[in-house]
Amino acid sequence: MPAFRQVGEKQLPNPILYMAWSPKRDLIALANTAGELLLHRLASFQRVWSLPPNENTGKEITSLAWRPDGKILAFSVGDTKQVVLCDAEKAEILHLFPVDYPVSCMHWMEVQDDSSTLSLFSESENESSRFLPKLPTLPKSYSTTSKIFSEEKSDEVTNLLGEVRLNVLVVGGPSGFVELYAYGLYKIATLSGISGTCRSLGLSSDLKSLSVITEIRSTEDNPEIHYIQLDTGLLSSCLPELTKMARKFTHISTLLQYLRLSLTCMCEAWEDILMQMDLRLTKFVQEKNTSTQVQDEFLELLLWGHASPELQALLMNQLTVKGLKMLGQSIDSSYSSIQKLVISHLQSGSEALLYHLSEVKGMALWKQKFQPLGLDPAAIEDAIVAVGSFTLKASELLQVIDKSMKNFKAFFRWLYVAMLRMSEDHVPPELNKMTQKDLAFVADFLSEHFSANEELFDRKGKYFNVERVGQYLKDEDEDLISPPNMEGNQWVTFVKQSTHLKDSPLLFPTYPQKSLHFVKRMMEGFIDLCLQKPAEVIGHSVKQAVCLRLYTVPESSENTPRLFELPSLWNNKKAGMHYVVFCMPEISPSKIYILRRATDPNRSVPNGLVALNLSTPLNSSIEDETPAPTSTDCSYNCLDARFYDDETLTVVLQSVEDGENKMHILTQLPLNSAMSWDEEFTWDLTLRLEQQTEGIPVQGLAWGNQSREMDNIKAQFVAVNGIRKVACVLSANLRHIRVFEMDAEEEEEEEERADESQEMSSDQDRLEESMTTQSDAGEGGDGARGVEDAQVTDQGSGDILDDTAGSDIL
Repeated sequence: MPAFRQVGEKQLPNPILYMAWSPKRDLIALANTAGELLLHRLASFQRVWSLPPNENTGKEITSLAWRPDGKILAFSVGDTKQVVLCDAEKAEILHLFPVDYPVSCMHWMEVQDDSSTLSLFSESENESSRFLPKLPTLPKSYSTTSKIFSEEKSDEVTNLLGEVRLNVLVVGGPSGFVELYAYGLYKIATLSGISGTCRSLGLSSDLKSLSVITEIRSTEDNPEIHYIQLDTGLLSSCLPELTKMARKFTHISTLLQYLRLSLTCMCEAWEDILMQMDLRLTKFVQEKNTSTQVQDEFLELLLWGHASPELQALLMNQLTVKGLKMLGQSIDSSYSSIQKLVISHLQSGSEALLYHLSEVKGMALWKQKFQPLGLDPAAIEDAIVAVGSFTLKASELLQVIDKSMKNFKAFFRWLYVAMLRMSEDHVPPELNKMTQKDLAFVADFLSEHFSANEELFDRKGKYFNVERVGQYLKDEDEDLISPPNMEGNQWVTFVKQSTHLKDSPLLFPTYPQKSLHFVKRMMEGFIDLCLQKPAEVIGHSVKQAVCLRLYTVPESSENTPRLFELPSLWNNKKAGMHYVVFCMPEISPSKIYILRRATDPNRSVPNGLVALNLSTPLNSSIEDETPAPTSTDCSYNCLDARFYDDETLTVVLQSVEDGENKMHILTQLPLNSAMSWDEEFTWDLTLRLEQQTEGIPVQGLAWGNQSREMDNIKAQFVAVNGIRKVACVLSANLRHIRVFEMDAEEEEEEEERADESQEMSSDQDRLEESMTTQSDAGEGGDGARGVEDAQVTDQGSGDILDDTAGSDIL
């Protein structure tokens, strides 16, 4: 009976570029050449969902990484230079951020558990929730811009942050580009001094070091593979402070996004119809033949009830009674919506932003703890002042809205009655009464809005600006066309006359000539300076501990997808070790090399390099009556190798034979004996490893029955998850996939002995076929999974499984 139980098989229409198992669930993510992101479950390899490429995210997926809790999947897009965070359950885009270079590899890790630190941070976050009200969700019609603040989620920021325990997303690309993002959201380090293109990354769970595999190209020789270990000791020594700072800055980043979306909602609430009055008046001034000012035209209509032919044509033919009524309703609706968004969203978000920035300032003043991380009190103070200015500008907008609503209500009421009289229509009695106070109010409105606008039109040739709210929502650097009049403001007069208050740092600047968008962009600039400073300081603290030249990339592998190529990295958390597994097919085709480095760069590791010889006889275990799949003299080449756990290596092997009938085998290699060698390798750092292979200690291996021959598939690559005990094998053409449960051997051996007692006289092929059928039937209580398993055999190929998408992956 073959080891490992096959549970799914699929022929896919597009070649697969990357595959990654979820760390917590029986799910595997696939990225193909068409730019699709696919999620499949283990059972029968059933598709759960697919995310097609789009213009916002991009079409060229270059790498995948799961958040350690398995709830969020990150993928990088090369053509748009973005990293996208996707909800694994609903295939929703939660967050995306730009990067300077196309990302070629990613790694998402979680730090080791520290219960005392975690409880401290939980108390701190609960304290902030007591002081700050919960942010209201954005209106449903506007929440499509981003799912971060959708109505279905009550605490969106917490969902994105995940658990309190720090996790770090590491991204790498060409020209030595490497960045670290706390919780996948906030950039905590930008590294420098790395040469070549990053092909693999591995940050240790104790944060003491980062392993990087780079490819360095030159014009003369083939590309050269290097292993680099970077000392990230500052992250490890300041873990509590780093976690607190990262969570604070992540809250600040999400609050900035909240304010951006709120402002977007306000811009959408402001309708173009509100510009109709301004456009009509502009056209009226351009076409009128008299020298009379527009203000005088309307005042004459107000006082004497007479209108010039030009004004009458404007009101009755262009604006019309019906149009005026619709305009009044639109202004009332839009202004009310914008007013609610300012009060409930902009002001609430600004208050939360001030709270978190004030706490960060308190952290920065604790220089002993937080100064090494790059927190600058002066820069944070500038950000606090900028947020205060934004809050004042939002309050100014509220005053303009309130005043405009009163002005337009009175003006439109009077104008509506005047137009009804012009058309000789019936005027309702409730509208026909106007007191002296009402007349004075309309006269003041005409004097303030029309005279200033006509002067502006004569001076700059621009349109009338009776509507005052829209100018605050324009994303332009120019000054406001009609800034608020501060001449009668007693507070402004008092501050100007006071020598102490005029330039006091206690007062937030107001920027009366600028729009809300301008002040918002200025605020974002100051906050970005705060966010970037720690990334620069931490990045400069990271130093290279060692650089080992491994081998040159053979020309035959130039067309192989880089995402699948060795070396691969592994972090042994218990032993505090980095493992690197790689092959040198041009030098030693039948050997696998394992390099070990301590995560602490200051700790040396004896016997740090070993070669596993694959040309030794493959022995079966004593209890296994099934012979080895090949003759004992056969040797193998390694096609792919990934760490299954700390003590096991999953390998795809190919027999060394002439012709096309080469055998492909999936096997598990136990490393306990191989890791206990006594010989020491002396590394000459001036040479590549491939130039000094004679002194490398070699270990032979015997894997017993922990192997399975891959029939009808040219197995080439493998992805494994030792926690879930699953493996996925991909063919050389990148389209044919098989999925295995790696721990199903014991159950099948018991069924095999029962079948053998019943059918002793049957030949071996018939026996194996019977065992497969009975094994799948015995698992029929597992619902659809047992039924689907019965449809898949090890001999099958082609699209033999139903591609029905699953609805719930939990």
